[in-house]
Amino acid sequence: MGSGKSTVGALLAERLGVPYRDTDADIVAAEGRAISDIFVDEGEPHFRALERAAVAAAVAEHTGVLALGGGAVLDAGTRALLSGRPVVYLSMDVEEAVRRVGLGAARPLLAINPRRQWRELMEARRPLYTEVARVVVATDDRTPEEVAQAVLDALELKDA
Repeated sequence: MGSGKSTVGALLAERLGVPYRDTDADIVAAEGRAISDIFVDEGEPHFRALERAAVAAAVAEHTGVLALGGGAVLDAGTRALLSGRPVVYLSMDVEEAVRRVGLGAARPLLAINPRRQWRELMEARRPLYTEVARVVVATDDRTPEEVAQAVLDALELKDA
């Protein structure tokens, strides 16, 4: 959440000369409403079902850079789909998250005591992120361009 996956993903796709896709954007387009509205109106389990379907479709259809929502790895089936793929975990600490997104607006899982909730989410998710990731790239105090270059270097990829 707030790691820059959408911005960095788009930069990577451009530099590699491949298409970019974001499963959160796929869900918003298909549902015609914001993710925060889906959480409020239908609940997290409904959103996670939509997310599982969006990720499965994107992994099957897309050949470029793919950005997944931060909770996508909670599903064992999604983690299995990602196995063996060049997955990158963009990591950051809570202070960086606060600086970037303020841990507030449109973040339904962080509605109350956002710093504590962010830490708890990351404690639960970090092992799953590292399980599926081929590489981990820290984003703290880096520009999106620096993060994109670090990803290319870590995966030993060249610009198009």
